[in-house]
Amino acid sequence: QVQLVESGGGLVQAGGSLRLSCTVYGSGSDFSINNMGWYRQAPGKQRELVASITRDGSTNYADSVKDRFTISRNYARNAVFLRMNSLKPEDTAVYYCNVGGSPFQLGPFDDYWGQGTQVTVSS
Repeated sequence: QVQLVESGGGLVQAGGSLRLSCTVYGSGSDFSINNMGWYRQAPGKQRELVASITRDGSTNYADSVKDRFTISRNYARNAVFLRMNSLKPEDTAVYYCNVGGSPFQLGPFDDYWGQGTQVTVSS
């Protein structure tokens, strides 16, 4: 059973930094991971994409986090990270890890989600 385990959330003052981590467990040696990403959902708002990274390392960011957040992945550990700098109160949300995975090398890929980690930025 595939499980995504997140860590690194917390409370930080505006201007501070946090690093989120997400590791894929239980996938087996044949499990193929395609895109990895981070989403967030603030109270009363829809879940939105924050950043994503493809298998070949191409990245994509929401306009609101460009030049402040950096996504990276560790292929050997099946892990994805989100470095968040210059945090703002509007970054406060529950952050979810998302992975496209498949037991087959070329897919089709299913979406897997982490349980979410709270990030709170105080002003």
